[in-house]
Amino acid sequence: MSRLQKTLANLKASGKTALIPYITAGDPTPNATLDLMHLLVEKGADVIELGVPFSDPMADGPVIQKAVERALEHNVSLDDVLEFVRVFREKDEKTPIVLMGYLNPVEAMGYEAFANAASSVGVDAVLTVDMPPEESVGYKEALESKGLDRVFLVSPTTPNSRLTAVNEKGSGFVYYVSLKGVTGSKELDIEDVANQVTRLKSTLKHPIGIGFGIRDGHTAFEMAKLGDAVIVGSSLVSLIEANEAKGLYDIHLAIGEKMTEFRGALDRADAKKGQE
Repeated sequence: MSRLQKTLANLKASGKTALIPYITAGDPTPNATLDLMHLLVEKGADVIELGVPFSDPMADGPVIQKAVERALEHNVSLDDVLEFVRVFREKDEKTPIVLMGYLNPVEAMGYEAFANAASSVGVDAVLTVDMPPEESVGYKEALESKGLDRVFLVSPTTPNSRLTAVNEKGSGFVYYVSLKGVTGSKELDIEDVANQVTRLKSTLKHPIGIGFGIRDGHTAFEMAKLGDAVIVGSSLVSLIEANEAKGLYDIHLAIGEKMTEFRGALDRADAKKGQE
């Protein structure tokens, strides 16, 4: 069982919902990334989702697109992201790290070379947005051989045939995109998410993390009642942009406050579930 799988299993056994924050590696500067990663853990992150900058982030909304642009201004590459993880592991051997990005940089490195490099620095899982599970045979084999989990996206429109492929090719958890559109868009329909997650739980064998549209404590609370993990991204990344001109102290203050809000919401939801 991988570090990610153990973490999620232990949390579930304790009646806890995992909090998985996302930041883009290298945003707002490369020097900021490691301290932000440690801050996220300090403020209650159970898993970190670390974005790999890519020039065409098609699944991401304007907030994360701008974060990627800020990182690319500093020429942050996949190699740099792996180095961030290596240094992070010098102080933190416990928190699972999921790399989230696009297929092109992974293909450019080669599946086996990427799997070797990622596992050697302490990456636990990879979410490649534009890798269909049905076409992931070589990808799956390379990552699986190094103990790396493969996280796939599913959405309200995902057919049952693809869910079967996700069960077979994926591991760690499944990322449920809780609304249609790109990251940071629209408002959540909580009743619809509840119905969709019920459908997914009847089909998927992996834990379900819910992401997209979770902007505050209220939405985090509602999603924690439904999924095994709550994933927050744009709401945090927008704070980096809003406080960039003020400096890293203000960024840390804003991120810390938001993480405290999310962590508190999940803890309240878990307490309520424990009483039911």
